[in-house]
Amino acid sequence: MSAEKVIGEDSGLVTVIQRVGMVARSNAPVLLFGETGTGKEVVARLVHQQSGFRHGPFHRVNCGAIPPELIDSELFGHEKGAFTGALSQRQGWFEQADGGTLFLDEIGELSLAAQVRLLRVVQDSEVVRVGGERAVRVKIRLVAATHRDLPEMVEARTFRDDLYYRLAVFPIVIPPLRDRLGDIRAFAEYFARRASDRFGLRAVAPSDEDVRMLAEYRWPGNVREMSAVIDRAVLLGQGRTLEVSAALGRTVPPRTTPSAPDAARALPVVIAPLDEAIRLHIEAALAETHGRVEGKDGAAHLLRVNPHTLRARMRKLGIRWATFRPRVRPDDA
Repeated sequence: MSAEKVIGEDSGLVTVIQRVGMVARSNAPVLLFGETGTGKEVVARLVHQQSGFRHGPFHRVNCGAIPPELIDSELFGHEKGAFTGALSQRQGWFEQADGGTLFLDEIGELSLAAQVRLLRVVQDSEVVRVGGERAVRVKIRLVAATHRDLPEMVEARTFRDDLYYRLAVFPIVIPPLRDRLGDIRAFAEYFARRASDRFGLRAVAPSDEDVRMLAEYRWPGNVREMSAVIDRAVLLGQGRTLEVSAALGRTVPPRTTPSAPDAARALPVVIAPLDEAIRLHIEAALAETHGRVEGKDGAAHLLRVNPHTLRARMRKLGIRWATFRPRVRPDDA
């Protein structure tokens, strides 16, 4: 069980855990709402693990990452010769998840045409492969998720109301990290330990001051962003300290006074120079990709820049990719 499944279950995620318990044993579709990085996949896996489908597979599909022309083939499969390049029969994600759970992440990114075809599968529990005629029956637990406002999209007619009502049988809203301040310390401790192990550095626990700075930050990227920030703090500290202030891009941590009538009494935030902010951002990407620069799992792909451009910027800033490769500690040799 990962830390995200434990952290907050008795505090910031109490309501979410309760609702998971209510719906997990049924076969009702679940629709997860939450900002990017709040842990929607973690909650989807909790639903799967507590359901009657837990012995089957769990498949996550990012609907926003599939080109529109490949949606049908990816979700429903295709027959050999159905289109140019279809050299063999392929089972789609619905068939691959048969007997288990299919997690459709970012469901709000599907085109209207794809929504029509998805609705049929949700209603009938049958799929027809592209180029095929025979319906294939599937038995799955369907969990969908989005960071978008689906009711608003329904009003704007960019998301089908009939599909929305089918999916939203049991909605669960996952709160953002800024509303889970009681979980900040536990997340920081877990991510610091994990980063230290990954980078072969001595573990340093976050101090009260570190936790205060982390709690004051707004976390637009939520838990995912916090993981990257703590990775950066661990790397900057090199096993001696946890450089939370620098990892957040601050030279002076902001202080807020709860009783202050306005922000005038707070100390000003000192903005780091642009090169330093860029350096921290590149280092965060390298930490996330374990020092890999190129390829689909590389920092350049994560930052959406050309690998040659990234290497040139790294040379200019004196960033060495090898620093971010996990190191073996002497006692592990």
